[in-house]
Amino acid sequence: MMERLYKRFPALLMARRNITRTKVRSVLAGLGIVIGVIAIASLGMFGVSLKYQLSQNLGDIGNQVIVTPAGDEGVQEITRRDVQRIERASTSSTVVPVKQRVDPISFDGRGSPTHELVSGMSHPAKTYTASEGRIPDPLRSGAVIGSDVAEEHDLRPGSTITVNNSTVRVKAVLESRDGFGFASPNNKIILPASSFADSGYDQVIITADSGTAANQSARAIRGDLNERRKRVNVQELGSIVDQINSAFSAVNTFLIGIGSISLLVAGVSILNVMLMSTVERREEIGVLRAVGYQKTDVLKIMLTEAVLLGIFGGLVGVVLSIGAGLAINHYVVNDVMATFRLQNMLYVVLAFGFGVITALVSGFYPAWKAANERPVEALRS
Repeated sequence: MMERLYKRFPALLMARRNITRTKVRSVLAGLGIVIGVIAIASLGMFGVSLKYQLSQNLGDIGNQVIVTPAGDEGVQEITRRDVQRIERASTSSTVVPVKQRVDPISFDGRGSPTHELVSGMSHPAKTYTASEGRIPDPLRSGAVIGSDVAEEHDLRPGSTITVNNSTVRVKAVLESRDGFGFASPNNKIILPASSFADSGYDQVIITADSGTAANQSARAIRGDLNERRKRVNVQELGSIVDQINSAFSAVNTFLIGIGSISLLVAGVSILNVMLMSTVERREEIGVLRAVGYQKTDVLKIMLTEAVLLGIFGGLVGVVLSIGAGLAINHYVVNDVMATFRLQNMLYVVLAFGFGVITALVSGFYPAWKAANERPVEALRS
């Protein structure tokens, strides 16, 4: 098969012979391509893994909208009437009003009380799920706590906590969920809303079926409650997720840019090797021109050498990049098969293609210089 290929493309045979004739120099030139391909592909896959881990950590908070009083406009609470208007504006979403206050709390009668943020909710089961126990719906007595609170204070369903000198029993421990700030349930301490003296609410959590539905609810709430004057602040958590994803995309592009520098260095190395090869083989090139080889024939031979260096270096780089990707995804997302996701493979293909193109571009000037050698002057050298 190779003999047929060489007969059809004689430039390929001569290029392979010239590369193997100076093995050390060719390996060093190809090594630059290998490093460049590994740098681009590995950094690209690292960025993809970080972004994937982030999306896993944020979970479904992109489907949530948080409504709070417009304190800067003098609004101190969300009234029951406001909640009803929010429910009408979010017909296809789950609406859960929340009260909040800071109370002294002791856990299972151990230690001195510490001041913690307590939430008051009538229907926490609409927003959260339990990993231990059962969340009553509606919540009329007892407490529901987050997984971090349970772990820190060694609590489980049936344990007791004392809130503001009133002892209540833990009904359920919430399922751990990744997130940040008020979107995370892990540090929640939830009591019945009826245990709060205030009639108003401090925030309303709207959970939609999708990010699009959450966006529609947010627009409807702003249009209804803030039509005459601003009464509430509406925070779409999906917009926060989008901003974080955009930031990660920018970081990923920056990392790939850094990796591309190594390929440019590899290109300079190939340019140097090809120029040295042209000088050393000047007499040989003169013989080729003298026996009838045209400029284009010499150009093809030299460019084929550069492309072969790029292909061999790129293939080695691809294999090593996949190995690096397996390690990255094992430690970052704990899933080695994530290496073979389409986006990761696109970075591998991009790195390989960039490596070959870099070799081709770097080899063009030496090839052009060799092709334009005058046969008589080359033979005299």
